[in-house]
Amino acid sequence: MLTIQKKWDSIYQKKTSSPIKPSFVLAHYSHLLPKHGLALDLACGQGGNSFLLAEHGLQVDAWDISPIAINQIKKRQQKHQRISANVVDINSRKIPPQSYDVIVVSRFLERSLIPDLIHALKIDGLMFYQTFTQEKISGSGPSNPLYLLKKGELLNLFSSLVPIIYHDEGLIGDTEQGIRDEALLIAQRLSF
Repeated sequence: MLTIQKKWDSIYQKKTSSPIKPSFVLAHYSHLLPKHGLALDLACGQGGNSFLLAEHGLQVDAWDISPIAINQIKKRQQKHQRISANVVDINSRKIPPQSYDVIVVSRFLERSLIPDLIHALKIDGLMFYQTFTQEKISGSGPSNPLYLLKKGELLNLFSSLVPIIYHDEGLIGDTEQGIRDEALLIAQRLSF
């Protein structure tokens, strides 16, 4: 078993009764979702994003490295037959090109995967991305800079897509308000 898988299994084992919620970027901008199509919820955890996507009429591939997280989704999905939840080590699996209408990634950053994510979007496909930044006001999220975005980096990583929504408040203004510690992006693929 991979060390990273053990880590996430341990985390999700402790969250068996926790309510699951979608990411901010998806919950607050779900009105942008298409009415049908295929979505990928990458590093899906307990499936908060997957359930929201399915409720909006999308078929969902929910991928996570943790079998415990995937089993939790399967136990909760009785009425959501639109979710195909699978244990996937994304570093050893190729994402099919031009196959998804929507891709959602929240609180996961593996920069080497970004080109594959972009190519996995169909024309007019939407990328919903939200993850932790280096400019943090709390101790939430990772401390390793390899897993933290630099200021403006999310826009650069997805520069071949057209930005629809971008949000990164960082340390500007009253840090007691707003969305801090994370940046979010919704972007669209308009051509191949």
